Amino acid sequence: MKRLAALTLALLAAVAARADDVQVAVAANFTGPMQVIAVLFERDTGHKARLSFGATGKFYAQIANGAPFEVLLAADDETPARLVREGHGIAGSPYTYAIGKLVLWSAKPDLVDAQGDILKKGGFKHLALANPKTAPYGAAAMQAMGRLGVAETLKPLFVQGENISQTQQFVSTGAADLGFVAYSQVIRNGTIGNGSGWLVPENLYDPIRQDAVILARGKDKPAAAALLAFLKGDKAKDVIRSFGYGLR
Repeated sequence: MKRLAALTLALLAAVAARADDVQVAVAANFTGPMQVIAVLFERDTGHKARLSFGATGKFYAQIANGAPFEVLLAADDETPARLVREGHGIAGSPYTYAIGKLVLWSAKPDLVDAQGDILKKGGFKHLALANPKTAPYGAAAMQAMGRLGVAETLKPLFVQGENISQTQQFVSTGAADLGFVAYSQVIRNGTIGNGSGWLVPENLYDPIRQDAVILARGKDKPAAAALLAFLKGDKAKDVIRSFGYGLR
């Protein structure tokens, strides 16, 4: 028994020695699923994902200026590709971990109709969206409004969030009557939960392909490679689907 206990302790010590932390920059829209995935990741691998959430554009600027992130889960596919081109990301590591969906949402139960006609009819004071210069969901919102022919008319009503989390907060607190947010933020049991919403048709905006990339600081780091491998596995995919994302 003593030998067995000693062997067990030795094995646990060996696992602990191999376990590591990985610093992960995560697009704000992926906050919910990544919090769940991080728990599963640590449980299954022993590695701990240290998460920071924010706008992809701001993360790009921070990484380019030496921020100590080792993995980026972006809200687009352009930023990871750019980081690789500029030597801040590892070639061959980017891949699409999720495909985002845009929703026009209000905390008020009867405000947003099922066809999104409210954008043309009006009757609201403020419309929230994420900064289109730094947040891909904000850029998608501008595309959708442009293709509907309402962007210029609605521009005086815009309330701009720094990222999609702040944008959702504007709507949920009533600072804005309605706003464009990520479907993952409002989905409950497979459909839009509280309030009212319109799932924006995907032909109104370019696909929101969200790519992950191992950054230069994560090169040759087992925990960084393990995280990307875990994201490609069934457990992570089940979580991603449950939050309303598409998968390639």
